[in-house]
Amino acid sequence: MNILNEIEQISPELENIFKDLHANPELGFEEFRTSNIVKNKLEHYGVEQIADNLGGTGVVGLIKGKNGESRRKIGLRADMDALPIQEKTNLSYSSKNPGKMHACGHDGHTTMLLGAAKYLAQTRNFNGTAVIIFQPAEEGLGGASRMLSEGLFQKFPCDEIYGIHNTPNGKFGKVSICKGIAMAGAAFFDLLIKGEGSHAAMPHRSTDPIVIGSNMVSQLQKIVSRNISPLEKLVLSVTQFHSGTAYNIIPDRTNVSGTIRYFSDQVFNLVEHQINNICKGLETANTVNIDVKIKKVFDVLVNDNKLSDFYMDSAEKIVGAELVERNEPPVMGSEDFADMLKHTKGAYCRIGHSETQPLHNPSYVFDAKILPIGASILATLIEDRLP
Repeated sequence: MNILNEIEQISPELENIFKDLHANPELGFEEFRTSNIVKNKLEHYGVEQIADNLGGTGVVGLIKGKNGESRRKIGLRADMDALPIQEKTNLSYSSKNPGKMHACGHDGHTTMLLGAAKYLAQTRNFNGTAVIIFQPAEEGLGGASRMLSEGLFQKFPCDEIYGIHNTPNGKFGKVSICKGIAMAGAAFFDLLIKGEGSHAAMPHRSTDPIVIGSNMVSQLQKIVSRNISPLEKLVLSVTQFHSGTAYNIIPDRTNVSGTIRYFSDQVFNLVEHQINNICKGLETANTVNIDVKIKKVFDVLVNDNKLSDFYMDSAEKIVGAELVERNEPPVMGSEDFADMLKHTKGAYCRIGHSETQPLHNPSYVFDAKILPIGASILATLIEDRLP
């Protein structure tokens, strides 16, 4: 049976699901409408065991194969949440929710997994159980961690687990994977400077947190260039600087926030140490207090080498060897699927499409033509891993 041909028959249905999800984006742990749609679709497809509200709004379905009595279980995971971005695509199905947008393609990932689930539930041409996981709150809110803490793999154990993400790189249908360390770990930092405010005409009566914060930003940037070996990979970005309320007031507080991306705990620990040292030095030099909060959000994502090859073997059956890259370099982006891979071995791949606006951009467009391709790869993987 040609899986791609079979799933292409339901392409109009998949596109309708995708456009509906795109037009109605929901932020992390708020995916009530989305998870209800997922649950209803799985029930309609004949998935016999469905659990919802896991990890807040997560949904899990079990599809049992018709061949034999294998106890092996393979997990497939998709993310469901949107981002706090105002959409600027002017699509006919643009976001109806102001300030919210599926700017990372999670609506497409959810649709792909629903397409795979429909095919697998109809054919059941495998021996074992497919565990279909729809995860909330991937975008920095810890959706995977919450599902795990609420017993995801205790209630639904998986021998292996796989995920997929779109890549708007202009290379339609190209499937790639990075073996081993594939995506960076990430931490967020918030540094609150508590100074003394004053009238702007009397700066000598203040301890100006804006000046101190500006100095802090410069010193933070030096961590990468002057404390970390150039052979290591590290990104430290200051992404927020909040202070002040009026033209004629020197404020008493400034908040500096940002992110750290890294590939080893040793590097992260060094960065954390240096941030604390910088803040202590600024406290002493300026007679202020600085609250330091550094929170790890994503672990380093590590793909299993052997399972990465199995994944690409399945992808080759759908797109051909010429569109499969088995040795993609690692990227500094982060993904909380890494949390699941710490508990169960598996792999995470990328599928390219024709649009080229970057992820997390208000003009980003997901190419719906890759929906049947992604769904077919996931379905093929189940049949291949549960023969």
